[in-house]
Amino acid sequence: MRYRTLGKTGLEVSEIGLGGEWLERHNTEEVKEVIDTCEKEGINILDCWMSEPNVRSNIGAALKGRRDKWIIQGHIGSTWQNGQYVKTRDLAQVKPAFEDLLTRMQTDYMDLGMIHFIDEPEEFTRVVSGEFMDYVRQLKSEGKIRHIGISSHNPEVAKMAAVQGEIEMILFSINPAFDMMPAVRDIDQYFADTYDEKLGGIAPIREELYKLCEQQNVGITVMKGYAGGRLFDAKTSPFGVALTPVQCLHYALTRPAVASVLAGFDTPEHVYAATAYETASEEEKDYASVLASAPQHAFSTGQCTYCGHCAPCPKKIDIAMVNKLYDLATMQDEVPGTVRAHYQELSANASDCIGCRGCESRCPFHVPVAERMEKTRELFA
Repeated sequence: MRYRTLGKTGLEVSEIGLGGEWLERHNTEEVKEVIDTCEKEGINILDCWMSEPNVRSNIGAALKGRRDKWIIQGHIGSTWQNGQYVKTRDLAQVKPAFEDLLTRMQTDYMDLGMIHFIDEPEEFTRVVSGEFMDYVRQLKSEGKIRHIGISSHNPEVAKMAAVQGEIEMILFSINPAFDMMPAVRDIDQYFADTYDEKLGGIAPIREELYKLCEQQNVGITVMKGYAGGRLFDAKTSPFGVALTPVQCLHYALTRPAVASVLAGFDTPEHVYAATAYETASEEEKDYASVLASAPQHAFSTGQCTYCGHCAPCPKKIDIAMVNKLYDLATMQDEVPGTVRAHYQELSANASDCIGCRGCESRCPFHVPVAERMEKTRELFA
């Protein structure tokens, strides 16, 4: 298992994580079996947004005696009322629900205290400027949460969170299908049976979000990386072709600022299907060729997705990384010092490009790599 730093939290998280939602439909023994398998495979981060009491207790029982081996995302504002889940900002409901989470999970703190599920800019503004945020700050000062995070499906809200200052990481929905959708306020649109036939190319606001998070050192953990499994079947995939778990994981993990993809697991076999990513070949990880030749909703030509198909370079330039740093640098009027430092630390950069264009012949999206290398050389000169 490989590990990545989760932005400014400094936490080292496994690049494959556990999203706990599916565990709601399993008993104590089955939950323990999944968590045992995750730990054996090197997974060290899990998300528990669910308010249902039994699943919280089952996860807590499975983690007993090894809490320190896990990084937990625990949600603030997810409550259980009258036998059902309710998202609320009412502190009379929020506070006991969070204390219940700590008690049932047999711990006195959450590594990541998640402001639960904000998908409207107006709600984000109300939450971060009101008593709810005061409560979150109180939890942090008391040590009941170690870091402040937020969960959202809306890139407009996530961008606001990335620059808020106190929010250190974001749980965000990322997969190739969602990346082609514009910012929406109706979450149901993300889970519709069909997609808008007019969609094509990565939505600019989502691309901007990933770059902004990397620039601000706000880490991203990923939910909905498989689009609920719809991407695994050509009949339900919006691209008209099936992707594998490994390809979906690679797509999300190649977005800027992403540290971990939290997948849902019903069984140990599901865990192994995800952690197979760690030993997968480049051919097995290859989502780009599949998407570029998909019969529906093909990605825009000329758009770099940092997939790495341009390799190998005769001058050993990490072309995907150079392109990523170029995109980050052009977000501001002047090249940020941290971006310049990362660029200068590369063992080979755009100045070493000889213009052979071999990379361009391998690029599924026909990116004019040599032209971008020249622009990069001039930008960082």
